[in-house]
Amino acid sequence: MLNSTESINNKARNIKLVVFDVDGVLTDGTLSYSAQGEEVKHFNVKDGVGIKLLNTYGIITAVISAKDSPPLHKRINDLAIPHFYPGCSDKWARLSELMTTLDINAEQVCYVGDDVIDLKVMKRIGLSITPADGFWLVKKHSDLITEAAGGKGVAREVADIVLGSRMPLEDAYIKAMLPEFETSS
Repeated sequence: MLNSTESINNKARNIKLVVFDVDGVLTDGTLSYSAQGEEVKHFNVKDGVGIKLLNTYGIITAVISAKDSPPLHKRINDLAIPHFYPGCSDKWARLSELMTTLDINAEQVCYVGDDVIDLKVMKRIGLSITPADGFWLVKKHSDLITEAAGGKGVAREVADIVLGSRMPLEDAYIKAMLPEFETSS
Protein backbone atom coordinates (compact mmCIF):
# COMPACT_ATOMS: atom_id res chain seq x y z
CA MET A 1 0.00 0.00 0.00
CA LEU A 2 2.99 2.31 -0.51
CA ASN A 3 2.13 6.00 -0.77
CA SER A 4 3.65 9.01 -2.50
CA THR A 5 6.15 11.27 -0.74
CA GLU A 6 3.51 13.99 -0.46
CA SER A 7 1.03 11.58 1.13
CA ILE A 8 3.68 10.32 3.58
CA ASN A 9 4.62 13.90 4.52
CA ASN A 10 0.96 14.77 5.14
CA LYS A 11 0.53 11.72 7.37
CA ALA A 12 3.85 12.32 9.15
CA ARG A 13 3.00 15.95 9.88
CA ASN A 14 -0.01 14.73 11.88
CA ILE A 15 1.97 12.29 14.08
CA LYS A 16 2.09 12.85 17.85
CA LEU A 17 3.17 9.34 18.90
CA VAL A 18 5.76 7.04 17.31
CA VAL A 19 5.68 3.42 18.47
CA PHE A 20 8.50 0.99 17.77
CA ASP A 21 8.61 -2.78 17.81
CA VAL A 22 12.02 -4.09 18.92
CA ASP A 23 13.25 -7.31 17.29
CA GLY A 24 13.58 -6.69 13.56
CA VAL A 25 13.12 -2.91 13.97
CA LEU A 26 15.44 -1.58 16.69
CA THR A 27 17.56 -4.72 16.34
CA ASP A 28 18.31 -6.85 13.31
CA GLY A 29 16.23 -9.64 14.80
CA THR A 30 19.21 -11.84 15.61
CA LEU A 31 18.95 -13.65 18.94
CA SER A 32 22.36 -14.13 20.57
CA TYR A 33 23.07 -15.90 23.83
CA SER A 34 26.18 -15.80 25.98
CA ALA A 35 27.77 -19.00 27.29
CA GLN A 36 25.79 -18.40 30.48
CA GLY A 37 22.52 -18.25 28.50
CA GLU A 38 22.09 -14.49 28.81
CA GLU A 39 20.43 -12.80 25.87
CA VAL A 40 22.51 -10.25 23.98
CA LYS A 41 20.91 -7.59 21.77
CA HIS A 42 22.61 -5.18 19.38
CA PHE A 43 21.13 -1.70 19.04
CA ASN A 44 22.17 1.03 16.61
CA VAL A 45 23.40 4.28 18.17
CA LYS A 46 21.90 6.23 15.23
CA ASP A 47 18.47 5.02 16.27
CA GLY A 48 19.07 6.44 19.73
CA VAL A 49 19.75 9.88 18.27
CA GLY A 50 16.55 9.67 16.23
CA ILE A 51 14.43 8.66 19.22
CA LYS A 52 15.96 11.38 21.40
CA LEU A 53 15.30 13.95 18.65
CA LEU A 54 11.64 12.92 18.44
CA ASN A 55 11.30 13.38 22.21
CA THR A 56 13.16 16.70 22.07
CA TYR A 57 10.61 18.05 19.58
CA GLY A 58 7.61 16.86 21.58
CA ILE A 59 6.86 13.71 19.60
CA ILE A 60 6.03 11.02 22.15
CA THR A 61 7.84 7.71 21.74
CA ALA A 62 6.87 4.25 22.88
CA VAL A 63 8.10 0.70 22.56
CA ILE A 64 5.71 -2.24 22.48
CA SER A 65 7.47 -5.58 22.24
CA ALA A 66 6.29 -9.18 22.37
CA LYS A 67 9.58 -10.09 24.03
CA ASP A 68 11.25 -8.94 27.21
CA SER A 69 14.89 -8.99 28.27
CA PRO A 70 17.33 -7.15 30.55
CA PRO A 71 19.25 -5.67 27.57
CA LEU A 72 15.98 -4.21 26.25
CA HIS A 73 15.20 -2.60 29.61
CA LYS A 74 18.70 -1.09 29.68
CA ARG A 75 18.31 0.43 26.22
CA ILE A 76 14.85 1.83 26.94
CA ASN A 77 16.14 3.33 30.18
CA ASP A 78 19.22 4.82 28.45
CA LEU A 79 16.99 6.52 25.87
CA ALA A 80 14.37 7.58 28.45
CA ILE A 81 11.55 6.27 26.26
CA PRO A 82 8.51 7.26 28.32
CA HIS A 83 6.16 4.42 27.36
CA PHE A 84 7.53 0.87 27.42
CA TYR A 85 5.47 -2.31 27.22
CA PRO A 86 7.57 -5.49 27.11
CA GLY A 87 6.15 -9.00 26.87
CA CYS A 88 3.01 -7.73 25.16
CA SER A 89 0.92 -10.33 23.34
CA ASP A 90 -1.83 -7.93 22.17
CA LYS A 91 -0.12 -4.83 20.84
CA TRP A 92 -3.35 -3.23 19.60
CA ALA A 93 -5.01 -3.48 23.04
CA ARG A 94 -1.94 -1.95 24.68
CA LEU A 95 -1.69 0.83 22.09
CA SER A 96 -5.42 1.56 22.40
CA GLU A 97 -4.99 2.04 26.15
CA LEU A 98 -2.00 4.33 25.56
CA MET A 99 -3.89 6.40 22.98
CA THR A 100 -6.73 6.86 25.47
CA THR A 101 -4.30 7.86 28.22
CA LEU A 102 -2.55 10.37 25.93
CA ASP A 103 -5.79 11.55 24.29
CA ILE A 104 -4.39 10.74 20.85
CA ASN A 105 -6.38 9.25 17.98
CA ALA A 106 -5.18 6.52 15.61
CA GLU A 107 -4.43 8.98 12.79
CA GLN A 108 -1.85 10.64 15.06
CA VAL A 109 0.10 7.40 15.55
CA CYS A 110 3.06 6.09 13.56
CA TYR A 111 3.84 2.43 14.16
CA VAL A 112 7.04 0.75 13.04
CA GLY A 113 6.87 -3.03 12.86
CA ASP A 114 8.34 -5.86 10.83
CA ASP A 115 6.33 -9.05 11.29
CA VAL A 116 2.78 -10.39 11.28
CA ILE A 117 2.22 -9.71 15.00
CA ASP A 118 2.40 -6.00 14.09
CA LEU A 119 -0.25 -6.09 11.35
CA LYS A 120 -3.21 -5.74 13.69
CA VAL A 121 -1.80 -2.38 14.75
CA MET A 122 -0.40 -1.27 11.39
CA LYS A 123 -3.76 -1.61 9.62
CA ARG A 124 -5.44 0.75 12.11
CA ILE A 125 -3.12 3.72 12.57
CA GLY A 126 -2.19 6.87 10.67
CA LEU A 127 1.28 5.95 9.40
CA SER A 128 2.62 2.40 9.17
CA ILE A 129 6.29 1.82 8.46
CA THR A 130 8.35 -1.35 8.07
CA PRO A 131 12.10 -1.89 7.63
CA ALA A 132 13.59 -2.82 4.27
CA ASP A 133 13.83 -6.43 5.44
CA GLY A 134 10.36 -6.58 6.99
CA PHE A 135 8.20 -9.63 6.25
CA TRP A 136 6.61 -9.47 2.78
CA LEU A 137 3.04 -9.37 4.12
CA VAL A 138 3.91 -6.47 6.43
CA LYS A 139 5.47 -4.63 3.49
CA LYS A 140 2.22 -5.11 1.58
CA HIS A 141 0.28 -3.32 4.34
CA SER A 142 2.79 -0.55 5.09
CA ASP A 143 2.58 3.07 4.02
CA LEU A 144 6.36 3.18 3.79
CA ILE A 145 9.30 0.78 3.64
CA THR A 146 12.50 2.28 5.02
CA GLU A 147 15.78 2.12 3.15
CA ALA A 148 17.39 0.79 6.33
CA ALA A 149 17.07 -2.83 7.41
CA GLY A 150 16.08 -3.70 10.97
CA GLY A 151 18.70 -2.66 13.51
CA LYS A 152 20.52 -0.56 10.93
CA GLY A 153 19.03 2.90 11.51
CA VAL A 154 15.29 2.39 11.04
CA ALA A 155 14.32 4.62 14.00
CA ARG A 156 16.65 7.36 12.76
CA GLU A 157 15.04 7.20 9.31
CA VAL A 158 11.57 7.35 10.88
CA ALA A 159 12.62 10.37 12.96
CA ASP A 160 13.88 12.06 9.79
CA ILE A 161 10.54 11.41 8.08
CA VAL A 162 8.43 12.72 10.97
CA LEU A 163 10.63 15.73 11.76
CA GLY A 164 11.32 16.44 8.08
CA SER A 165 7.58 16.79 7.49
CA ARG A 166 7.60 19.71 9.94
CA MET A 167 10.91 21.50 9.36
CA PRO A 168 14.14 21.34 7.38
CA LEU A 169 16.18 18.47 8.82
CA GLU A 170 19.22 20.71 9.18
CA ASP A 171 17.17 22.77 11.65
CA ALA A 172 16.03 19.67 13.53
CA TYR A 173 19.59 18.46 13.98
CA ILE A 174 20.77 21.73 15.54
CA LYS A 175 19.54 20.43 18.92
CA ALA A 176 21.50 17.20 18.46
CA MET A 177 24.68 19.22 18.10
CA LEU A 178 24.33 20.81 21.53
CA PRO A 179 26.58 19.33 24.27
CA GLU A 180 23.61 18.66 26.56
CA PHE A 181 21.90 16.49 23.92
CA GLU A 182 24.26 13.55 24.48
CA THR A 183 23.97 13.76 28.25
CA SER A 184 20.20 14.26 28.37
CA SER A 185 17.94 11.30 28.91
